[in-house]
Amino acid sequence: MQPSADSLHLGNYLGALTNWVKMQDDFNAYYMLADLHAITVPQDPKELRDNTRRTAAQYLAAGIDPEKSALFMQSQVPAHAQLAWVLNCIAGFGEASRMTQFKDKSQKAGADTASVGLFTYPILQAADILLYQPKKVPVGEDQRQHLELTRDLAERFNTRFGKTFTVPEAHILKETAKIYDLQNPESKMSKSNEPKGTINIMDDSAVTLKKIKGAVTDLDNEIRFDVQNKPGVSNLLGIYSAVSGKSVVQLVSELSGKGYGDLKTEVADAVLAVIEPIRDRANELLANHDELDRLLGLGAERANALAEQTLADVYEKIGFIPRK
Repeated sequence: MQPSADSLHLGNYLGALTNWVKMQDDFNAYYMLADLHAITVPQDPKELRDNTRRTAAQYLAAGIDPEKSALFMQSQVPAHAQLAWVLNCIAGFGEASRMTQFKDKSQKAGADTASVGLFTYPILQAADILLYQPKKVPVGEDQRQHLELTRDLAERFNTRFGKTFTVPEAHILKETAKIYDLQNPESKMSKSNEPKGTINIMDDSAVTLKKIKGAVTDLDNEIRFDVQNKPGVSNLLGIYSAVSGKSVVQLVSELSGKGYGDLKTEVADAVLAVIEPIRDRANELLANHDELDRLLGLGAERANALAEQTLADVYEKIGFIPRK
């Protein structure tokens, strides 16, 4: 994830981070804080530095283990930018232009104000992947197009210069509960939405409680799962199920005869039971920047060792003379 906010939200945690924690036990995992990607749009240097540490602290607090995985900042591994330049030189302007996320982001801000970095960031993303020679890359459906570009660039390089890159396959993450905005339950929870609709990991408990108590429902006060006719209630049930581990059917049965106030109270209690320990541990880590930076440095060393091997092979294949 990009460190572009001071807190992860509940959708980030349930949709991605919980999967990443589990995957550490089965894979040799590399988890990157995408700070190079974060500067493709205007940003404040102090905020970027603070948000990078805050994001790292939440990863660690949620269970990313630096003994098992490499957790590192993209900018501390120079090979990311170096390989991205090589891939820029074999990527076509047309295929970069077809990336739908660039179209969406540039249309919102205006194409004339979009940076070249924003245009080419899928190629940097390809470098992020290919440096580590992965067999599988955990992605959601919204990133499938970018992974296809990565595969195309890997195959093109291998064809022109000889076998160099592993061509990665998508590891589609197991479907988790879709977490929607508390105020607009037809839209996914996002840091770009109105703050009142987003449950942030780092928020004070009283703030989280107030947001859940103020979640949109409807007028009939019947607790049942019906996304089309009761999107707000269904979203609360989905959140409750995701954080409690109970099925929606079981929760509806347990809440039979109760009202929306009861539902919101139980959802708030279940959410806080999950995120309060993460928030408190993250704050402990943030109280000691030196130790947090040390852990990230260890991850960067581990990542750099493999990245430099790949980059040296790439440079040899394309004809660069190594420094003596």
